Amino acid sequence: MRIATAHTFDASLAQLQRRQKALGEAQEQLTSGKRVLRASDDPAAAAAAERALSTLSRSDAQQRALDASRAATQLAESSLGEAGALLQQARELLVGAGNGSYNDADRSSLGQVIAGLRGDLLALANRRDSDGRYIFGGQGSDGPPLQDGPGGVGFNGTPGQATTAAGAAAPLSVDGRAVWLRADDPALPGQALSVFDVMDRVASELMTPGRSQAEVAATVSRGLAEIDASSANLSTWRTRTGETLNRLDALSDQVSQEALDAREARSAAEDLDMVQAISDFQSRQSGYDAALKTYSIVQRMSLFDYLR
Repeated sequence: MRIATAHTFDASLAQLQRRQKALGEAQEQLTSGKRVLRASDDPAAAAAAERALSTLSRSDAQQRALDASRAATQLAESSLGEAGALLQQARELLVGAGNGSYNDADRSSLGQVIAGLRGDLLALANRRDSDGRYIFGGQGSDGPPLQDGPGGVGFNGTPGQATTAAGAAAPLSVDGRAVWLRADDPALPGQALSVFDVMDRVASELMTPGRSQAEVAATVSRGLAEIDASSANLSTWRTRTGETLNRLDALSDQVSQEALDAREARSAAEDLDMVQAISDFQSRQSGYDAALKTYSIVQRMSLFDYLR
């Protein structure tokens, strides 16, 4: 009768190798903290984790775009606030110019100050953000969007707003033409009024000598009405930028929540339950130890041991 032990050896060795592989996998999971290290570990969970990762990448891009839009909009809002303050100063100077005791030199001095305020307004209109974009450049401008010309200040750009490309459209600029050159003319309903033309005309008339008190009064009356109209237009646009900031905050909260949900989904799909993993590791370690002992016993089983 032929007695063979090769099959027993092979089976014991194969079992030992399987136990060793399972123990190595458990150790790798504990080291990485991940239940799914490769797609083959759990195809469904790996696909869910990949979808969550894609959502996270998209959310990060959207958040960066919203941050850029918020920075530009905040700068536009503060610039409009400064412009409103400059117009208020011009209004107070113009009211003072109507003082009947002022002479030509007094009014000329006030006109020069108003001309300086006009220059400050133009600088605000051509302000850039930290990325070098003109915040009042509309949809794009090759240079400063508001430029002096023979006929006064003109808009050198494309009207409208530039927006981000990622996710919900968020503005990166404001329509400079509408802000600075399109106020409602109180004397000509339906006609557009340029704040720079108003400042230029008021300053020029105040600096013109030899004008009668009636002419000065007409300058003051018309100038106040037009400055008020320009201020109202700036105030309207400032309100719009404030509303835009509120909308951007809401969008940012929404994107942050989406990112949080994606992180939780990814964690649920691939992260390891450490308590369960430690228990599994200990169980596999015990199984591996048992397989080692079994193999050591089987290894000594030889026909020659019985023939001695």
